Amino acid sequence: MTLSDAGKLGTEHMVSETSDLHRVIVVGGGAGGLELVTRLGNKLGRYKRADVTLVDKCRAHLWKPLLHEIGAGSMDLGVHEIDYLAQAHWHHFRYRIGELIGLDRRARAVHLAAHVDDEGQQVTQPRSFHYDTLVIAIGSQSNDFGTPGVREHALSLDTPLEAKRFHSRLVNAYIRGHAQSTPLRPEQLQVAIIGAGATGTELAAELHYTTRQVVAYGLDRIDSTRDIKINLIEAADRILPALPERLSNSAAALLKDLGVRVCASSKVAEVATNGVKLASGEFIPAELVVWAAGVKAPDVLKDLDGLETNRLNQLVVTSTLQATRDENIFVIGDCAACAWNGKPGQNVPPRAQAAHQQATHVFKQVKRRLAGQPLAPWHYRDFGSLVSLGEYSTVGSLMGGLMGRSLWIEGLFARLMYRSLYKMHEFALHGPTKVTLDTLARLITRRTEPHVKLH
Repeated sequence: MTLSDAGKLGTEHMVSETSDLHRVIVVGGGAGGLELVTRLGNKLGRYKRADVTLVDKCRAHLWKPLLHEIGAGSMDLGVHEIDYLAQAHWHHFRYRIGELIGLDRRARAVHLAAHVDDEGQQVTQPRSFHYDTLVIAIGSQSNDFGTPGVREHALSLDTPLEAKRFHSRLVNAYIRGHAQSTPLRPEQLQVAIIGAGATGTELAAELHYTTRQVVAYGLDRIDSTRDIKINLIEAADRILPALPERLSNSAAALLKDLGVRVCASSKVAEVATNGVKLASGEFIPAELVVWAAGVKAPDVLKDLDGLETNRLNQLVVTSTLQATRDENIFVIGDCAACAWNGKPGQNVPPRAQAAHQQATHVFKQVKRRLAGQPLAPWHYRDFGSLVSLGEYSTVGSLMGGLMGRSLWIEGLFARLMYRSLYKMHEFALHGPTKVTLDTLARLITRRTEPHVKLH
């Protein structure tokens, strides 16, 4: 179905949610979108100052930086998911399920595809919703750069569903290896992670811990030291190229001490069914291949009713976070191409902290629009980067954009700072009382649960 066909179909099923209030639609319930719609609902929806709606193709939210922990099994998806319907009820906004497939800027309408469940049954018909202010926050997805075999044989960690699928295949691989009577194949129980940025590096460290925990639960025919191999592949000359070289070297040394094979300056030529072929000709056998080598915005943004995009499908925005060709549309998060003040030629990187800051700013922008006030420019404040190495350490830099220099941190303090980032996100969604109670409850219940998820 073409976008034009989708638009016509959506028009036939235009949803009439009539209201005299200013209609704000936020498409995408990720780190930035859900924080924004929650604040809008609390401050505007609750007091009937605006009609606020969240649109997302999924039913629940999970903070994206946690996906590597879900994939590795060190975190239970069901415990940390936030149900959109419940969040909407608690915070005075509407939630509508559906995937964005088109936009009519003249009619100020977003077109959504029909929602189909896991059994192929249609849940909702194609629909369209009118807006006065639209916020696009649909995030990013893996960019395979056209590498042969990636789509067919590699897994990504873009969504909770994909992370859960990877974890299921991981546990099944270990059970299969334990139960079989024949010797392990060369690729069996080996994992290749392509891309040694934050996601790939964090996954490698987390897998080293969780795979050994899984084996410890009775899979005694597997030798975790001899049989399980984790390969981290990076095209750049070092892992974590976005971090200072000292921190990159520190992380690489720790991973090597854990037994993770780090392959820097290794460009991937092809992903096969049983491993990864490098441009050098070397073949790395692997039963599971994870692609974490870059991101781009979803393809739906390529031609979204004439909005300006860049080569990564990101929507180009002005300093006020409005789309360059439509003042009624704001864009935040990974799908926004926003110039980085003070760094000519560079855009704000796709980080959760950037989405959080943009959500806070757009919340104020919407209030300014309702009050008829001029909009203010947004300035990115770089608080540095942190990379978790699981149970072993955390490395990163803090306050680089504020002090003019970076404060390098490692160890326990860095781990505490990393965990605090997620707590800040929870505070924005639930408030201090609920977060405190949930934290205390988890401290108690985790002692009665396995260290890793086993199913």
